[in-house]
Amino acid sequence: MVETNDRKLPVGIQSFEEIRKGGYLYVDKTDIIWQLANRGKKYNYLSRPRRFGKSVLVDTLEAYFMGKKELFEGLKIMQMETEWVKRPVIRLDMSRAGAEPESLKGYLDYTFQEYESLYEIETRGNSPLATRLIEIIKTAYNKTGLQVAILIDEYDSPLQHSWKTPLYEKCTAIYRDVFVILKSMDKFENFIFITGCTKFSQFSLTSGLNNLSFIGFDSEYAALCGITKEEAICYFKPEINKLAACKGWTFDEAAMHLSSYYGGYHFSSRNKVDVFNPFCLINALADSDLENYWFSSGTSPLLSKFEDDIKKRLKDFEYCPIISDTLETSDVTDGGAELVLYQLGYLTIKGYMDGIYLLGFPNSEVKKSLYETILPVLTSEAEQ
Repeated sequence: MVETNDRKLPVGIQSFEEIRKGGYLYVDKTDIIWQLANRGKKYNYLSRPRRFGKSVLVDTLEAYFMGKKELFEGLKIMQMETEWVKRPVIRLDMSRAGAEPESLKGYLDYTFQEYESLYEIETRGNSPLATRLIEIIKTAYNKTGLQVAILIDEYDSPLQHSWKTPLYEKCTAIYRDVFVILKSMDKFENFIFITGCTKFSQFSLTSGLNNLSFIGFDSEYAALCGITKEEAICYFKPEINKLAACKGWTFDEAAMHLSSYYGGYHFSSRNKVDVFNPFCLINALADSDLENYWFSSGTSPLLSKFEDDIKKRLKDFEYCPIISDTLETSDVTDGGAELVLYQLGYLTIKGYMDGIYLLGFPNSEVKKSLYETILPVLTSEAEQ
Protein backbone atom coordinates (compact mmCIF):
# COMPACT_ATOMS: atom_id res chain seq x y z
CA MET A 1 0.00 0.00 0.00
CA VAL A 2 1.25 3.49 -0.90
CA GLU A 3 -0.29 6.59 0.65
CA THR A 4 0.12 10.00 -0.96
CA ASN A 5 -1.33 13.02 0.80
CA ASP A 6 -3.52 10.61 2.76
CA ARG A 7 -4.83 9.20 -0.53
CA LYS A 8 -4.22 5.54 -1.34
CA LEU A 9 -2.89 4.72 -4.79
CA PRO A 10 -3.59 1.20 -6.12
CA VAL A 11 0.02 0.26 -6.85
CA GLY A 12 0.06 -3.29 -8.25
CA ILE A 13 -3.56 -4.01 -7.23
CA GLN A 14 -5.62 -5.81 -9.89
CA SER A 15 -8.72 -6.54 -7.83
CA PHE A 16 -11.58 -4.10 -8.41
CA GLU A 17 -13.20 -5.21 -5.16
CA GLU A 18 -10.00 -4.57 -3.20
CA ILE A 19 -9.62 -1.14 -4.79
CA ARG A 20 -13.18 -0.13 -3.92
CA LYS A 21 -13.43 -1.67 -0.46
CA GLY A 22 -9.92 -0.55 0.47
CA GLY A 23 -10.59 3.07 -0.40
CA TYR A 24 -7.98 3.24 -3.13
CA LEU A 25 -8.17 5.88 -5.82
CA TYR A 26 -10.08 4.56 -8.85
CA VAL A 27 -10.13 6.21 -12.27
CA ASP A 28 -13.77 5.78 -13.25
CA LYS A 29 -14.18 4.02 -16.60
CA THR A 30 -17.51 2.43 -15.71
CA ASP A 31 -19.51 4.44 -18.25
CA ILE A 32 -17.41 2.95 -21.07
CA ILE A 33 -17.58 -0.48 -19.41
CA TRP A 34 -21.38 -0.30 -19.29
CA GLN A 35 -21.51 0.65 -22.98
CA LEU A 36 -19.22 -2.28 -23.83
CA ALA A 37 -21.33 -4.76 -21.87
CA ASN A 38 -24.74 -3.50 -22.99
CA ARG A 39 -24.41 -1.66 -26.28
CA GLY A 40 -21.34 -3.31 -27.74
CA LYS A 41 -20.84 -6.57 -29.58
CA LYS A 42 -21.36 -10.01 -28.08
CA TYR A 43 -17.90 -11.49 -28.79
CA ASN A 44 -15.00 -9.13 -28.11
CA TYR A 45 -11.21 -9.23 -28.14
CA LEU A 46 -9.27 -6.27 -26.73
CA SER A 47 -5.50 -6.13 -27.18
CA ARG A 48 -3.43 -3.75 -25.09
CA PRO A 49 0.23 -3.76 -24.01
CA ARG A 50 1.47 -5.35 -20.82
CA ARG A 51 0.69 -3.48 -17.57
CA PHE A 52 -2.13 -1.49 -19.16
CA GLY A 53 -4.95 -2.35 -16.76
CA LYS A 54 -6.51 -5.25 -18.66
CA SER A 55 -6.85 -7.45 -15.58
CA VAL A 56 -8.51 -4.68 -13.54
CA LEU A 57 -10.92 -4.21 -16.45
CA VAL A 58 -11.76 -7.92 -16.51
CA ASP A 59 -12.21 -7.90 -12.74
CA THR A 60 -14.55 -4.90 -13.00
CA LEU A 61 -16.61 -6.65 -15.68
CA GLU A 62 -16.85 -9.73 -13.46
CA ALA A 63 -18.11 -7.64 -10.54
CA TYR A 64 -20.64 -5.94 -12.81
CA PHE A 65 -22.00 -9.16 -14.29
CA MET A 66 -22.22 -10.70 -10.82
CA GLY A 67 -24.43 -7.79 -9.78
CA LYS A 68 -22.12 -6.43 -7.06
CA LYS A 69 -23.86 -3.08 -7.01
CA GLU A 70 -22.28 -2.00 -3.73
CA LEU A 71 -18.84 -1.84 -5.37
CA PHE A 72 -20.05 0.71 -7.91
CA GLU A 73 -21.65 3.24 -5.58
CA GLY A 74 -20.68 6.75 -6.60
CA LEU A 75 -19.40 5.72 -10.04
CA LYS A 76 -20.73 6.75 -13.45
CA ILE A 77 -22.37 3.39 -14.09
CA MET A 78 -24.93 4.07 -11.35
CA GLN A 79 -26.58 6.59 -13.68
CA MET A 80 -26.82 3.98 -16.43
CA GLU A 81 -27.58 0.58 -14.88
CA THR A 82 -31.02 0.00 -13.36
CA GLU A 83 -31.40 -3.78 -13.05
CA TRP A 84 -28.11 -5.18 -11.63
CA VAL A 85 -28.79 -8.74 -12.76
CA LYS A 86 -26.64 -11.36 -10.99
CA ARG A 87 -25.44 -13.28 -14.01
CA PRO A 88 -23.29 -16.48 -13.97
CA VAL A 89 -19.68 -15.72 -14.89
CA ILE A 90 -16.92 -18.05 -16.08
CA ARG A 91 -13.50 -16.45 -15.83
CA LEU A 92 -10.13 -17.76 -16.96
CA ASP A 93 -6.76 -16.11 -16.34
CA MET A 94 -4.42 -17.67 -18.86
CA SER A 95 -1.36 -15.96 -17.38
CA ARG A 96 -1.60 -18.64 -14.68
CA ALA A 97 -1.51 -21.48 -17.21
CA GLY A 98 2.24 -21.66 -17.74
CA ALA A 99 3.96 -22.28 -21.06
CA GLU A 100 3.73 -26.05 -21.43
CA PRO A 101 0.86 -28.30 -22.54
CA GLU A 102 0.70 -30.09 -19.18
CA SER A 103 0.56 -26.88 -17.15
CA LEU A 104 -2.06 -25.49 -19.55
CA LYS A 105 -4.23 -28.58 -19.20
CA GLY A 106 -3.62 -28.60 -15.45
CA TYR A 107 -4.79 -25.01 -15.07
CA LEU A 108 -7.94 -25.61 -17.13
CA ASP A 109 -8.66 -28.83 -15.21
CA TYR A 110 -8.30 -27.07 -11.84
CA THR A 111 -10.44 -24.10 -12.89
CA PHE A 112 -13.14 -26.31 -14.40
CA GLN A 113 -13.24 -28.31 -11.16
CA GLU A 114 -14.00 -25.11 -9.26
CA TYR A 115 -16.95 -24.34 -11.52
CA GLU A 116 -18.13 -27.95 -11.43
CA SER A 117 -18.17 -27.71 -7.64
CA LEU A 118 -20.00 -24.36 -7.76
CA TYR A 119 -22.75 -25.73 -10.01
CA GLU A 120 -22.79 -29.20 -8.40
CA ILE A 121 -21.65 -31.01 -11.52
CA GLU A 122 -20.14 -34.44 -11.05
CA THR A 123 -16.48 -34.11 -11.98
CA ARG A 124 -15.39 -36.57 -14.63
CA GLY A 125 -11.63 -36.36 -14.68
CA ASN A 126 -11.34 -38.49 -17.82
CA SER A 127 -13.77 -36.38 -19.83
CA PRO A 128 -12.30 -34.07 -22.47
CA LEU A 129 -11.84 -30.49 -21.28
CA ALA A 130 -14.14 -29.23 -24.04
CA THR A 131 -16.93 -31.56 -22.88
CA ARG A 132 -16.56 -30.31 -19.32
CA LEU A 133 -16.69 -26.67 -20.42
CA ILE A 134 -19.88 -27.35 -22.38
CA GLU A 135 -21.43 -28.93 -19.30
CA ILE A 136 -20.40 -25.99 -17.09
CA ILE A 137 -21.91 -23.42 -19.46
CA LYS A 138 -25.15 -25.37 -19.91
CA THR A 139 -25.56 -26.08 -16.20
CA ALA A 140 -24.87 -22.46 -15.23
CA TYR A 141 -27.55 -21.39 -17.69
CA ASN A 142 -30.07 -24.03 -16.61
CA LYS A 143 -29.63 -23.39 -12.87
CA THR A 144 -29.90 -19.60 -13.11
CA GLY A 145 -32.09 -19.13 -16.16
CA LEU A 146 -29.59 -16.52 -17.34
CA GLN A 147 -27.06 -16.50 -20.15
CA VAL A 148 -23.42 -16.76 -19.07
CA ALA A 149 -20.71 -14.09 -19.28
CA ILE A 150 -17.32 -15.56 -20.21
CA LEU A 151 -14.16 -13.58 -19.43
CA ILE A 152 -10.74 -14.77 -20.60
CA ASP A 153 -7.79 -12.66 -19.47
CA GLU A 154 -4.30 -12.71 -21.07
CA TYR A 155 -5.34 -15.43 -23.52
CA ASP A 156 -2.03 -15.25 -25.36
CA SER A 157 0.29 -15.76 -22.39
CA PRO A 158 1.03 -19.49 -22.96
CA LEU A 159 1.37 -18.86 -26.70
CA GLN A 160 3.89 -16.04 -26.29
CA HIS A 161 6.07 -18.30 -24.17
CA SER A 162 5.78 -21.43 -26.32
CA TRP A 163 5.97 -19.93 -29.82
CA LYS A 164 8.99 -21.14 -31.82
CA THR A 165 9.39 -24.10 -29.48
CA PRO A 166 8.22 -27.72 -29.90
CA LEU A 167 5.52 -27.01 -27.31
CA TYR A 168 3.69 -24.42 -29.40
CA GLU A 169 1.74 -26.83 -31.61
CA LYS A 170 0.61 -28.82 -28.57
CA CYS A 171 -0.54 -25.67 -26.77
CA THR A 172 -2.46 -24.39 -29.78
CA ALA A 173 -4.10 -27.81 -30.18
CA ILE A 174 -5.44 -27.52 -26.62
CA TYR A 175 -6.76 -24.03 -27.34
CA ARG A 176 -8.41 -25.19 -30.54
CA ASP A 177 -10.01 -28.26 -28.96
CA VAL A 178 -11.31 -26.50 -25.84
CA PHE A 179 -12.38 -23.06 -27.00
CA VAL A 180 -13.89 -23.93 -30.37
CA ILE A 181 -17.02 -24.95 -28.44
CA LEU A 182 -17.74 -21.33 -27.45
CA LYS A 183 -19.20 -20.62 -30.87
CA SER A 184 -21.66 -23.52 -30.62
CA MET A 185 -22.76 -22.39 -27.13
CA ASP A 186 -24.11 -19.09 -28.46
CA LYS A 187 -27.64 -19.42 -27.06
CA PHE A 188 -26.25 -19.95 -23.54
CA GLU A 189 -23.87 -16.98 -23.70
CA ASN A 190 -24.60 -13.33 -23.00
CA PHE A 191 -21.16 -11.81 -23.46
CA ILE A 192 -17.63 -13.00 -24.21
CA PHE A 193 -14.67 -10.75 -23.51
CA ILE A 194 -11.07 -11.76 -24.20
CA THR A 195 -7.92 -9.76 -23.51
CA GLY A 196 -4.32 -10.17 -24.56
CA CYS A 197 -1.28 -8.28 -25.80
CA THR A 198 -0.83 -10.01 -29.13
CA LYS A 199 -2.86 -11.76 -31.77
CA PHE A 200 -2.25 -15.46 -32.39
CA SER A 201 -5.07 -16.26 -34.77
CA GLN A 202 -3.89 -19.48 -36.39
CA PHE A 203 -4.76 -22.63 -34.42
CA SER A 204 -5.53 -20.66 -31.26
CA LEU A 205 -8.50 -19.46 -29.28
CA THR A 206 -9.56 -16.82 -31.79
CA SER A 207 -9.56 -19.18 -34.79
CA GLY A 208 -12.55 -20.99 -33.36
CA LEU A 209 -14.50 -17.76 -32.96
CA ASN A 210 -14.78 -16.30 -36.44
CA ASN A 211 -17.48 -13.98 -35.11
CA LEU A 212 -15.05 -12.43 -32.62
CA SER A 213 -14.79 -8.63 -32.92
CA PHE A 214 -11.34 -7.11 -32.52
CA ILE A 215 -12.14 -3.86 -30.72
CA GLY A 216 -8.58 -2.72 -30.01
CA PHE A 217 -8.73 -0.05 -32.75
CA ASP A 218 -12.33 1.10 -32.10
CA SER A 219 -12.49 4.80 -31.28
CA GLU A 220 -15.01 4.36 -28.46
CA TYR A 221 -12.60 2.09 -26.58
CA ALA A 222 -9.38 4.05 -27.21
CA ALA A 223 -9.22 5.08 -23.54
CA LEU A 224 -10.90 2.02 -21.99
CA CYS A 225 -7.53 0.93 -20.60
CA GLY A 226 -4.91 3.43 -19.54
CA ILE A 227 -5.30 6.94 -18.16
CA THR A 228 -5.86 10.01 -20.36
CA LYS A 229 -4.16 13.36 -19.77
CA GLU A 230 -7.46 14.83 -18.65
CA GLU A 231 -8.03 11.97 -16.19
CA ALA A 232 -4.50 12.36 -14.82
CA ILE A 233 -5.09 16.06 -14.08
CA CYS A 234 -8.57 15.41 -12.66
CA TYR A 235 -7.79 12.43 -10.42
CA PHE A 236 -4.15 12.97 -9.46
CA LYS A 237 -3.74 16.72 -8.97
CA PRO A 238 -2.38 16.40 -5.36
CA GLU A 239 0.13 13.75 -6.43
CA ILE A 240 1.29 15.83 -9.41
CA ASN A 241 1.71 18.82 -7.10
CA LYS A 242 3.81 16.69 -4.76
CA LEU A 243 6.01 15.50 -7.65
CA ALA A 244 6.43 19.12 -8.75
CA ALA A 245 7.48 20.16 -5.25
CA CYS A 246 9.99 17.30 -5.00
CA LYS A 247 11.58 18.14 -8.35
CA GLY A 248 11.38 21.94 -8.17
CA TRP A 249 8.95 22.08 -11.08
CA THR A 250 5.70 23.94 -11.63
CA PHE A 251 2.52 21.86 -11.85
CA ASP A 252 2.47 22.24 -15.64
CA GLU A 253 6.12 21.20 -15.89
CA ALA A 254 5.46 18.09 -13.79
CA ALA A 255 2.48 17.16 -15.98
CA MET A 256 4.62 17.70 -19.09
CA HIS A 257 7.43 15.48 -17.79
CA LEU A 258 4.95 12.73 -16.85
CA SER A 259 3.42 12.86 -20.32
CA SER A 260 6.81 12.80 -22.01
CA TYR A 261 7.97 9.85 -19.94
CA TYR A 262 4.84 7.67 -19.59
CA GLY A 263 2.19 8.99 -22.00
CA GLY A 264 1.95 9.18 -25.76
CA TYR A 265 -0.06 6.03 -26.48
CA HIS A 266 -2.73 6.15 -29.19
CA PHE A 267 -4.89 3.18 -30.18
CA SER A 268 -7.25 4.52 -32.85
CA SER A 269 -6.97 6.41 -36.12
CA ARG A 270 -10.21 8.29 -35.37
CA ASN A 271 -9.78 9.02 -31.66
CA LYS A 272 -6.47 10.77 -31.04
CA VAL A 273 -6.81 10.73 -27.24
CA ASP A 274 -3.40 10.56 -25.57
CA VAL A 275 -3.11 7.73 -23.03
CA PHE A 276 -0.67 7.06 -20.18
CA ASN A 277 0.54 3.62 -19.23
CA PRO A 278 -1.38 3.39 -15.91
CA PHE A 279 1.14 1.15 -14.15
CA CYS A 280 3.98 3.59 -14.77
CA LEU A 281 1.97 6.72 -14.02
CA ILE A 282 0.63 5.45 -10.70
CA ASN A 283 4.04 4.18 -9.60
CA ALA A 284 5.68 7.49 -10.52
CA LEU A 285 3.08 9.48 -8.58
CA ALA A 286 3.35 7.13 -5.61
CA ASP A 287 7.14 7.56 -5.52
CA SER A 288 7.18 11.23 -6.58
CA ASP A 289 9.87 10.27 -9.05
CA LEU A 290 10.35 9.28 -12.69
CA GLU A 291 11.76 5.77 -12.95
CA ASN A 292 11.76 3.07 -15.60
CA TYR A 293 8.86 1.09 -14.11
CA TRP A 294 7.63 -0.69 -17.23
CA PHE A 295 10.89 -2.41 -18.12
CA SER A 296 11.58 -3.20 -14.45
CA SER A 297 8.30 -5.13 -14.27
CA GLY A 298 9.34 -7.60 -16.99
CA THR A 299 9.48 -8.08 -20.76
CA SER A 300 7.68 -10.29 -23.26
CA PRO A 301 9.39 -13.52 -24.38
CA LEU A 302 8.47 -12.55 -27.95
CA LEU A 303 11.14 -9.85 -28.05
CA SER A 304 13.99 -12.34 -28.14
CA LYS A 305 12.30 -14.16 -31.03
CA PHE A 306 12.35 -10.98 -33.15
CA GLU A 307 15.76 -9.81 -31.94
CA ASP A 308 17.59 -9.94 -35.29
CA ASP A 309 14.84 -8.07 -37.16
CA ILE A 310 14.59 -5.44 -34.42
CA LYS A 311 18.34 -4.77 -34.35
CA LYS A 312 18.54 -4.50 -38.15
CA ARG A 313 15.76 -1.92 -38.26
CA LEU A 314 16.35 0.19 -35.15
CA LYS A 315 16.54 3.44 -37.14
CA ASP A 316 13.18 2.70 -38.79
CA PHE A 317 11.15 2.79 -35.60
CA GLU A 318 11.11 6.57 -35.02
CA TYR A 319 8.73 6.94 -37.99
CA CYS A 320 7.54 3.59 -39.21
CA PRO A 321 4.76 3.31 -41.85
CA ILE A 322 2.62 0.18 -41.90
CA ILE A 323 -0.44 -0.76 -43.97
CA SER A 324 -3.63 -0.58 -41.88
CA ASP A 325 -4.72 -4.12 -42.75
CA THR A 326 -1.37 -5.45 -41.57
CA LEU A 327 -1.54 -3.61 -38.26
CA GLU A 328 -5.20 -4.33 -37.56
CA THR A 329 -5.61 -7.92 -38.73
CA SER A 330 -2.26 -9.72 -39.00
CA ASP A 331 -1.18 -12.54 -36.74
CA VAL A 332 1.90 -11.52 -34.76
CA THR A 333 3.73 -14.61 -36.06
CA ASP A 334 3.24 -13.48 -39.68
CA GLY A 335 4.36 -9.87 -39.25
CA GLY A 336 7.69 -8.17 -38.87
CA ALA A 337 9.33 -6.33 -36.02
CA GLU A 338 7.08 -3.27 -36.27
CA LEU A 339 3.95 -5.37 -35.77
CA VAL A 340 5.21 -7.18 -32.68
CA LEU A 341 6.62 -3.94 -31.22
CA TYR A 342 3.23 -2.26 -31.67
CA GLN A 343 1.33 -5.11 -30.08
CA LEU A 344 3.75 -5.24 -27.15
CA GLY A 345 3.57 -1.47 -26.57
CA TYR A 346 7.02 -0.39 -27.77
CA LEU A 347 5.47 1.46 -30.72
CA THR A 348 2.19 3.34 -30.94
CA ILE A 349 0.07 5.16 -33.53
CA LYS A 350 1.51 8.57 -34.43
CA GLY A 351 -0.61 9.30 -37.48
CA TYR A 352 -2.90 7.86 -40.15
CA MET A 353 -3.53 8.72 -43.80
CA ASP A 354 -4.96 6.86 -46.78
CA GLY A 355 -4.85 3.40 -45.22
CA ILE A 356 -1.35 3.81 -43.80
CA TYR A 357 -0.52 4.06 -40.10
CA LEU A 358 2.59 5.89 -38.96
CA LEU A 359 4.10 4.25 -35.88
CA GLY A 360 6.68 5.58 -33.45
CA PHE A 361 7.87 5.38 -29.87
CA PRO A 362 5.15 6.53 -27.44
CA ASN A 363 7.48 8.09 -24.88
CA SER A 364 11.04 8.42 -23.61
CA GLU A 365 10.78 5.55 -21.10
CA VAL A 366 9.94 3.04 -23.82
CA LYS A 367 12.54 4.34 -26.27
CA LYS A 368 15.25 4.37 -23.61
CA SER A 369 14.31 0.86 -22.46
CA LEU A 370 14.51 -0.60 -25.94
CA TYR A 371 17.78 1.05 -26.96
CA GLU A 372 19.73 1.05 -23.71
CA THR A 373 18.48 -1.93 -21.74
CA ILE A 374 16.43 -4.54 -23.56
CA LEU A 375 18.44 -5.01 -26.75
CA PRO A 376 21.82 -5.21 -24.92
CA VAL A 377 20.34 -7.83 -22.60
CA LEU A 378 18.95 -9.85 -25.52
CA THR A 379 22.30 -9.64 -27.31
CA SER A 380 24.15 -10.79 -24.20
CA GLU A 381 21.78 -13.74 -23.75
CA ALA A 382 22.17 -14.76 -27.40
CA GLU A 383 25.97 -14.77 -27.10
CA GLN A 384 26.02 -17.02 -24.03
